[in-house]
Amino acid sequence: MGILTGAGSSWAQNAAEGKKLYTSYCSTCHGETGKGDGMAAASLPAKPADHTNGAVMNQLSDKFLLEIISKGGGAAGKSTFMPSWGGSLNEKQIRDIVAYIRTLAVPSYKP
Repeated sequence: MGILTGAGSSWAQNAAEGKKLYTSYCSTCHGETGKGDGMAAASLPAKPADHTNGAVMNQLSDKFLLEIISKGGGAAGKSTFMPSWGGSLNEKQIRDIVAYIRTLAVPSYKP
Protein backbone atom coordinates (compact mmCIF):
# COMPACT_ATOMS: atom_id res chain seq x y z
CA MET A 1 0.00 0.00 0.00
CA GLY A 2 1.37 3.44 -0.92
CA ILE A 3 1.77 6.04 1.75
CA LEU A 4 -0.03 8.67 -0.35
CA THR A 5 -3.41 7.14 -1.05
CA GLY A 6 -5.43 10.36 -0.78
CA ALA A 7 -4.68 12.64 -3.70
CA GLY A 8 -6.59 15.30 -5.57
CA SER A 9 -9.84 16.66 -4.17
CA SER A 10 -10.12 14.04 -1.41
CA TRP A 11 -6.66 15.15 -0.22
CA ALA A 12 -7.78 18.79 0.03
CA GLN A 13 -10.86 17.84 2.03
CA ASN A 14 -8.61 16.67 4.86
CA ALA A 15 -6.96 20.09 5.30
CA ALA A 16 -9.65 21.27 7.76
CA GLU A 17 -8.94 18.35 10.08
CA GLY A 18 -5.23 18.89 9.48
CA LYS A 19 -5.54 22.48 10.68
CA LYS A 20 -6.99 21.30 14.01
CA LEU A 21 -4.18 18.79 14.42
CA TYR A 22 -1.56 21.35 13.35
CA THR A 23 -2.84 23.76 16.00
CA SER A 24 -2.58 21.05 18.66
CA TYR A 25 0.70 19.42 17.68
CA CYS A 26 2.71 21.82 15.51
CA SER A 27 1.89 25.43 16.30
CA THR A 28 3.90 25.59 19.54
CA CYS A 29 7.05 25.58 17.41
CA HIS A 30 5.86 26.41 13.89
CA GLY A 31 3.37 29.10 14.93
CA GLU A 32 -0.35 29.50 14.33
CA THR A 33 0.23 30.61 10.74
CA GLY A 34 3.17 28.27 10.04
CA LYS A 35 5.93 30.90 9.91
CA GLY A 36 8.19 29.07 12.39
CA ASP A 37 7.46 31.65 15.08
CA GLY A 38 5.60 29.63 17.71
CA MET A 39 5.95 30.21 21.46
CA ALA A 40 8.74 27.64 21.78
CA ALA A 41 10.64 28.72 18.65
CA ALA A 42 12.82 31.33 20.36
CA SER A 43 14.18 28.76 22.82
CA LEU A 44 15.22 26.28 20.12
CA PRO A 45 18.78 26.26 18.73
CA ALA A 46 17.43 25.91 15.17
CA LYS A 47 14.48 27.91 13.85
CA PRO A 48 11.49 25.69 13.03
CA ALA A 49 10.61 25.41 9.35
CA ASP A 50 8.59 28.25 7.85
CA HIS A 51 5.72 26.38 6.20
CA THR A 52 4.62 29.55 4.38
CA ASN A 53 7.85 29.73 2.36
CA GLY A 54 6.73 28.21 -0.92
CA ALA A 55 10.21 28.48 -2.43
CA VAL A 56 11.34 25.87 0.10
CA MET A 57 8.17 23.96 0.96
CA ASN A 58 7.10 23.37 -2.64
CA GLN A 59 10.39 21.54 -3.26
CA LEU A 60 9.60 18.99 -0.54
CA SER A 61 7.63 15.88 -1.46
CA ASP A 62 4.58 14.77 0.47
CA LYS A 63 6.48 11.57 1.25
CA PHE A 64 9.28 13.60 2.88
CA LEU A 65 6.80 15.64 4.95
CA LEU A 66 5.02 12.45 6.05
CA GLU A 67 8.36 10.96 7.07
CA ILE A 68 9.60 13.97 9.02
CA ILE A 69 6.30 14.30 10.90
CA SER A 70 6.09 10.58 11.59
CA LYS A 71 9.73 9.84 12.41
CA GLY A 72 11.07 13.23 13.51
CA GLY A 73 13.68 15.59 12.18
CA GLY A 74 16.70 13.45 12.97
CA ALA A 75 15.39 10.57 10.84
CA ALA A 76 15.01 12.94 7.88
CA GLY A 77 18.36 14.68 8.22
CA LYS A 78 16.85 17.76 9.86
CA SER A 79 16.91 19.16 13.39
CA THR A 80 16.60 16.57 16.14
CA PHE A 81 14.43 19.08 17.98
CA MET A 82 11.61 18.19 15.57
CA PRO A 83 9.86 15.37 17.47
CA SER A 84 8.45 12.22 15.93
CA TRP A 85 4.66 12.18 16.01
CA GLY A 86 4.19 8.67 14.60
CA GLY A 87 3.52 7.26 18.07
CA SER A 88 0.82 9.86 18.78
CA LEU A 89 -0.76 10.32 15.35
CA ASN A 90 -1.92 7.73 12.84
CA GLU A 91 -1.12 7.88 9.11
CA LYS A 92 -4.43 9.54 8.19
CA GLN A 93 -3.89 12.27 10.77
CA ILE A 94 -0.37 12.89 9.50
CA ARG A 95 -1.66 13.04 5.90
CA ASP A 96 -4.26 15.57 7.08
CA ILE A 97 -1.50 17.72 8.60
CA VAL A 98 0.46 17.56 5.34
CA ALA A 99 -2.71 18.60 3.45
CA TYR A 100 -3.02 21.62 5.75
CA ILE A 101 0.68 22.51 5.49
CA ARG A 102 0.25 22.54 1.70
CA THR A 103 -2.36 25.32 2.07
CA LEU A 104 0.14 27.60 3.85
CA ALA A 105 2.84 27.95 1.19
CA VAL A 106 3.14 31.09 -0.91
CA PRO A 107 3.30 30.63 -3.82
CA SER A 108 0.72 27.85 -3.58
CA TYR A 109 1.80 24.23 -3.86
CA LYS A 110 1.05 22.59 -7.18
CA PRO A 111 1.55 18.81 -7.17
